[in-house]
Amino acid sequence: RCLWALRRRCHLARKRLSGTGLAAEGRILRAVLYVYHSRLLRHRSYLAMQQVEQCVKRLWKMNLVGCIETLEELIPKRDTSQAHAECLAPSQPMLETVALKVLGGCKLLLRLLDCCCKAFLLSIKHLCSEEYILLNTVALGLLSRLWFVIQYSCVLQNLASLYGTLSTPLHLISETQQMPYIEGFTFPSDISNFLGVNISSEVKKQKARMLSTKKPTSCLKKLFPTMSEAASEVGKKRSFATCTSAAKNSSIPCLTDIGEPVL
Repeated sequence: RCLWALRRRCHLARKRLSGTGLAAEGRILRAVLYVYHSRLLRHRSYLAMQQVEQCVKRLWKMNLVGCIETLEELIPKRDTSQAHAECLAPSQPMLETVALKVLGGCKLLLRLLDCCCKAFLLSIKHLCSEEYILLNTVALGLLSRLWFVIQYSCVLQNLASLYGTLSTPLHLISETQQMPYIEGFTFPSDISNFLGVNISSEVKKQKARMLSTKKPTSCLKKLFPTMSEAASEVGKKRSFATCTSAAKNSSIPCLTDIGEPVL
């Protein structure tokens, strides 16, 4: 039963880690840093975003998704006819390797969230001082999306739950047939003791810090003044009328979806 629970946890963690959101935000971050490299090499917001990029790079370099997928494939699928039968279990070296990578992945994700929070607050500070308005505006949207992708996709929470489920079969298999692979390291029974912080409380603290800043709204309104409601309504009516007349007089559609993905 603990092996089947472990297989289910491996599937959930792998699905969250290999989601398109995290990979897409990482590609956008690299593109932004590449564009601004020559002009903002020593800018504080740029350096803070570089730390975020380093965390994302290390997360993919450790091949955590592939390691979890390998462990998932080693565990047989649950079958009703084999509910009380014997089944092959992964070896102790395999379980120790995955457990160590999961611990490192949780530590790295906590560092990534912390770097996103610091870079976000630093970008707000520079935006309010009207420095590099375009870069800081883009950085605010990018960093907040990356932070919320990790949080609301429950990537960190799923990895912590995976380690909790993994510790039980690791303990049982190591007692059955001792084949220690990683020496000089004691696997913690509770992942919170290893991380040094409680995951939920730390995430709530960072979210409160990011949402407590009210200055960017007033700064953006000052930098980009909006039209009055009457003027905007007139503009909407004019644009609608112009588009309608153009559609009648031309065979080419006047409205195109610029948000379509480019292959």
